[in-house]
This record gives sequence, structure tokens and C-alpha cells, in this order.
Amino acid sequence: MATSRKVVLASGNPGKLRELQTIIGVKKVEVIPQSDFQVNEIAETGLSFVENALIKARHACAKTGLPSIADDSGIEVDALNGEPGIYSARYAGIKGPAADTENNARLLSELEKVPELDRTARFQCVIVYLRNAKDPTPLICQGTWEGYILFEQKGKNGFGYDPLFYVPTHDCSSAELDTETKNLLSHRGQALRQLLKCWKDLP
Repeated sequence: MATSRKVVLASGNPGKLRELQTIIGVKKVEVIPQSDFQVNEIAETGLSFVENALIKARHACAKTGLPSIADDSGIEVDALNGEPGIYSARYAGIKGPAADTENNARLLSELEKVPELDRTARFQCVIVYLRNAKDPTPLICQGTWEGYILFEQKGKNGFGYDPLFYVPTHDCSSAELDTETKNLLSHRGQALRQLLKCWKDLP
């Protein structure tokens, strides 16, 4: 019988960990957060989602000696010229439990005078898989989820900008979707399914 593969998740975000485990866990892959190895988060100094994901994945590999998966994601708002983008998680300039609330508040403030039809936005996700810290050919998968920014938060599920992200196909916010539906639609779900398709070809 095949044994589970152990892969380190280069993130301390509990929301991301839940989504990754839900989708990847079906393939006999045990996703272990880097915090279980006392690995601290590394500064995201890249200028793109790909660069930041690679930085995080290499750091996790180097510290644990295991293969790693790193996710870098964010929301791009057209009326803000693509912001907050790679700075989505730290848009309000703070970290910790209050970050989501403050980030959402700032986004609403920035879009206060922007009409409904001009509030187009999309979630972007890049997921990187590295076999080891010096892996010269990382597996890179990307997903995009199109929608709009609401005028107020709706829903209690999800995390981050989910309560503000309107999903046209389902006429609700991302935070009003059940977990299964969100994983089918979301940027992270798309990227993870790409990863799973490639998994059988990985050594």
C-alpha cells in the first residue's frame, strides 16, 4: 500500500492550510505547516506572486529538508490599477488577527466613490512545488477568479477579502459559499487542481 508523502506548506495562514489539505489530502499527501518545524515566515521581497512563492518554498525546503508547497495570492482591483496585488495580506500595514478586518476596511475606503460596474477585480493565486531547496525546475501553477468588490462585507465563511468579493456566477460573496463550492471555483482551487494533474509525473 502506498504511504503518504510528506510535504511542507510554506505558510502560517490557517485558512490556506485548510483549503490545501482539503484538496491535496485526497492524493495521500500529508501537508504539514512549516510552523510544526518551528520555521518562521520569510520576508516576501519579490515583485510578483511567482517570485514570492519561490522565496517561501525554497526557505521551507532549506529549513526542513522536505519538499515544499508555497502559495502566494492576492486580489487585483482594476480601479486601483491592480492594487493591492502582492501586498494584499499587508494592505493596511498590520499583521495578526486584525489584519483581515483592517485590509477590508482600507479597500472599502479606497473604493468609496467607485461605482458598481467599475469595481471589477480578480483573485490571483500562484502555487509553487519544490522537490528540494536547489530544485532548478519548480512546478508552478496559477489560477484566476474574476468578480467584483462589494460595497459592504457579506458572509462569514472564508478569510481575507472573501466577504467583499462578489461572485457573479453564484450571486453572492465568496464568504457566502460553502467550502466545497468555493474550492471548485476559487483561484487557489484552480491552481491546486493543476498541481494534482501534474503530481503523477513528479519523482
